[in-house]
Amino acid sequence: MVTREGLLEYLATIGVAAKTLDHPAVFTVGEGEDIKASLPGAHTKNLFLKDARDQLWLISAEGQATIDLKRLHLVIGSGRLSFGKPELMMQTLGVSPGSVTAFGLINDREHRVRFVLDRNLAEAEFVNFHPLTNTATTTVSGEGFRQFLKAVGVTPLIVDFVMMAVVD
Repeated sequence: MVTREGLLEYLATIGVAAKTLDHPAVFTVGEGEDIKASLPGAHTKNLFLKDARDQLWLISAEGQATIDLKRLHLVIGSGRLSFGKPELMMQTLGVSPGSVTAFGLINDREHRVRFVLDRNLAEAEFVNFHPLTNTATTTVSGEGFRQFLKAVGVTPLIVDFVMMAVVD
């Protein structure tokens, strides 16, 4: 599994400029407001889910977005959704609860996880994600994030969480 250091080296290798801020561990979106205030760009909430058909999903949304899990499966075309087990999260993304991040897709070499990206994040100038640990936050440009996704072979399904609709 790729670690924080390996992720940051990988970003540099593919030409993605990244700035990482170390901070005390944060486990929820509501924690670390002072940390977020010091970082430019969109902040994120990330959910690791499994559907009734055993498909794995990673949802990355803007930190203040409302995600209606009772309706989301209708929007993304999945089975009913529930939270994935921590062991499965570690196995596929290489992260533990509280550290879920889109950067974990670097560890999903078998492409078992389908990625749903909030339209607000897809259009953001800068985005902030944990670098595989919740004791730091890494900022990359929106273009750099798209470059990362392309490099790891992931095409996101873009969803507007306000409209609860897939964006073409």
